[in-house]
Amino acid sequence: MATQGSSFWSKHAIFEKHSYWLTIGILFVVSIGGIVEIAPLFYLKNTIEKVEGMRPYTPLELAGRNIYVREGCYNCHSQMIRPLRDEVERYGHYSLAAESMYDHPFQWGSKRTGPDLARVGGKYSDQWHLEHLKNPRAVVPASIMPAYPWLAKTRLNTKHIAEDMRVLSIMGVPYTEEMIEAAEADLKAQATTDADTEGLDSRYPKAVARDFAGNGDKVTEADALIAYLQMLGTLVDFKLYDNQANVR
Repeated sequence: MATQGSSFWSKHAIFEKHSYWLTIGILFVVSIGGIVEIAPLFYLKNTIEKVEGMRPYTPLELAGRNIYVREGCYNCHSQMIRPLRDEVERYGHYSLAAESMYDHPFQWGSKRTGPDLARVGGKYSDQWHLEHLKNPRAVVPASIMPAYPWLAKTRLNTKHIAEDMRVLSIMGVPYTEEMIEAAEADLKAQATTDADTEGLDSRYPKAVARDFAGNGDKVTEADALIAYLQMLGTLVDFKLYDNQANVR
């Protein structure tokens, strides 16, 4: 037994004394683990269960999401409700993978200085969101969120929205050529009053069209961001899925 043990440790010493052999050994073991986890995914038609109601973002919502990312909102707000009782009781039904299927990149977040926003759509009025952006302390006295008053004053740049959609279509988001060509028209129709929204409704079911920031025909960055926030968590009928009261 002693001889066998000595033989084992003498062989193991090769790895301890020669770092390049140790590195090769680590890469070999990690590669096996990676292949075991990744290879099966190539044989699956879809790794995300299809969920009824999900659709790509409207041009206005997409512009609002771009502003959300630009301003770093993900640094303090997550968009992922975990399947734990305290999570679902506070925020709503736990997040489904399909809810992030059109996000590039996803907005799950890594910390919560502020509340999770996965179900914020329809929770507050447009006016509340507008005041919250201008001066967070006006509606939430204990808030430490910085103010974003310029969003309501800055006209939304719509020049590149069609290009954004085209790039996303290459990445797998099902934007059609019709959607891309009508991008600017759909964006303005969703953010202004008395606009013809027939085309918007046919292309983007459940799209809410109104003057989100109260600027009349002027479409601002606040309009886009509020439209995005008001959509979050509203596309899926969660009654079709596990009742949150049954989450353990």
